[in-house]
Amino acid sequence: MDKREIVIAEYLTGGITYRRLGEKHGIDFRTINSWVMKYKGKERNRHSKIVVKKPTTEAVPADVVQLQKELSAALLHAKLLNAIIDIAEKELKIDIRKKSGTKR
Repeated sequence: MDKREIVIAEYLTGGITYRRLGEKHGIDFRTINSWVMKYKGKERNRHSKIVVKKPTTEAVPADVVQLQKELSAALLHAKLLNAIIDIAEKELKIDIRKKSGTKR
C-alpha cells in the first residue's frame, strides 16, 4: 500500500478529520480530501461543485436487473403502506405509528 491508500483507509475507518490526518502525515488536508473524494467516486471540478461519476452503460447482469426491479417494487410497496397509515390516522383520528420516546 502506498501512503495515499494508507491515509484514505485511516480516514474511512478511524473517524479522524482531514486536518488531523494532514498534521499526522505532513500532508495538506485539502489533498487528503481530494484523495478521499476520488476514492469514493466523486471529483471536484474547478468551480468547487462535487461531480458524481455516472456508471457506464455496460451490460448489467440479469440478476442485478431482477434485484433492481424487486427493490423498486419494495419501495413502492413501502410508500403505499405509509399512505394507507396516513389516511387511516387522519380518518380514524388515532395514532397508529409508534412515537419515539413513549413511556412503557
